[in-house]
Amino acid sequence: MRRMYFLVPDHDTAAAIVDELLLARIPEKHIHVLAREGTPLGSLPEAGLAQRSDLIPAVERGLGLGGVTGTLAGLVAIAVPGGAVVSAGALVLSLALAGGAVGAWVSSMIGVSVHSRHLKPYEDAVERGALLMMIDVSPQRVQEIEQMITRLHPQARAEGVDPDIPAFP
Repeated sequence: MRRMYFLVPDHDTAAAIVDELLLARIPEKHIHVLAREGTPLGSLPEAGLAQRSDLIPAVERGLGLGGVTGTLAGLVAIAVPGGAVVSAGALVLSLALAGGAVGAWVSSMIGVSVHSRHLKPYEDAVERGALLMMIDVSPQRVQEIEQMITRLHPQARAEGVDPDIPAFP
């Protein structure tokens, strides 16, 4: 999946784009709209915590670092003479899993409080009243969707595409 970004000037334009995306068989769960604090979005699909914060990248980092730390702790435990009586493989695996889980949990606590670095370039425009639309599509449909939106809504500004989004946004 790729995340496409569009800045649109108003609610009506965003609502029309959402309707066209739904007709183009883009599920509503793949459409996210971000507006200035206090702006009523009505029936527009509002960007959730996963889109607004650094939650997903933080969980990925925590999972990796925690898993590596748990693995190293398991290897140290089996290397110490007389330390580990259980199966070495089971100990390393269980500590790697526990480390990954703890790392993901701790880093998710931090990630929800940090604004997404992907949204930084759009903060000023959103504060001035524009709406940021984030649309998750397959790589094969990026060009088709971008052309459709810019053709039907020239006032919508295509702002680029993220190279990849997490599989579980």
